[in-house]
Formats: sequence, structure tokens, C-alpha cells
Amino acid sequence: MTGSADQPVRPGPTTVLVIAKEPVPGRVKTRLTPPYTPHQAAWLAEAALYDTLQAVRAMPARRRVVVLDGRPGNWLPAGFDVRQQSPGGLDERLAAAFAASAGPTLLIGMDTPQVTPQLLAPALDFGAWDDCDAWFGAADDGGFWALGLAAPDPRLLRGVPMSTDRTGAAQRARLTAAGLRVRDLPPLRDVDTAADAEQVAAAAPDGRFAATLAGLTGVTGR
Repeated sequence: MTGSADQPVRPGPTTVLVIAKEPVPGRVKTRLTPPYTPHQAAWLAEAALYDTLQAVRAMPARRRVVVLDGRPGNWLPAGFDVRQQSPGGLDERLAAAFAASAGPTLLIGMDTPQVTPQLLAPALDFGAWDDCDAWFGAADDGGFWALGLAAPDPRLLRGVPMSTDRTGAAQRARLTAAGLRVRDLPPLRDVDTAADAEQVAAAAPDGRFAATLAGLTGVTGR
């Protein structure tokens, strides 16, 4: 079920947090340069964020929040609130995002523009939290792209080593060690490098990210 051009779909039981960075050249997707310029990398980041928000917007949610490092731009659709990220390392920022949320909450990143409403549905549909305390989406690089908690507890994230090839395993182990019943979402590839971008665009050829990459590929010759 999708919403109109101006309104997202009906409310649901879960708050969705999208942790994001303002797509400013030189501050986002720096591992895409080279082959892309900082401005081109920022265009790709904005397209990835746009596709991610559209997928979230198409699903039922109690509230939709962009947890943002920076300022909102014209990429922000209707139906989203904006909350500024807290200072600190990534584990502290994620923990703070959950701490500010009440009730079932799903957090996703902006680096998986191939995400679809169908991929999100198990964690956002009514009944998603029946006999379930947490949802977890692993990333192919060893991290994670989604984390849902029926009862947000920042202690479940603080101290988890971030940005390593063991981050996902460590985070999931933290959940199970706390006695939570965990369900898994499909693994996805983060867009970090040019090779990642090409694979993700191939997996979601109809999105804005794929269209943006196709336009840049002619310029860079990749």
C-alpha cells in the first residue's frame, strides 16, 4: 500500500528512524572519490537518501524521523520529522537516537538505496513485534543496515565497536546476550565504494540512485 504524492500511508505500530548526513560535497561518501568528484559523491548520497526515504514513506509507521547530521534540504519529503544527531562516536549517536524514541522503533541508514517497502515490511507491518524483541539487518561488509527494538534501550548499542567487519556480529551478539528474541531482515550491501555503487544500482535499476549513477558513469567513463 502506498500513499498519495503528498501524504505517507496510514499509521503503524513502529517509529522509523533514518540516520543520515546532509549530502554536502566533501563530507559524504568520501570513499567514492575517486573515481567520482566530491560533488558527484554528494549527488549519489542525496539520491541514496531520497530512495531510502521513499521506501520508508510507503510503509505504515507511527512516526518517521530523520536523525540528521546537518540541515534538511529539498530531498526531505512530507511526513518526516527531523531530529539532530547527538555528538560522539557512532555507537553513542545510535544509542541517543533510540533513547529519544518511545515504543517499538526501527533504525535504518541511508547507505542502502536498494531497500524496498517489501524488504521493510516484516519489521513494520502490524504484528511485527509478536513474539519478537528485535529486528536485525546485516550488511554485506560486516556491519548492519537495520536495527529494530521493541523497547528502545541505548545500553544495547553503547560500546559496540563500529565501522569494522565484525560490527554486525557484535551488535547481534549484544541483542542475544540480553535475552532478546531476534528476527532477521535480508542482508544488504552498503554503498561505500564505486564497486558497491555499481552493484547496488544493478539491484535497484529503477531508483533515483541508479539513474544518478548512470548519468555519472558517462562522465567518468566507468
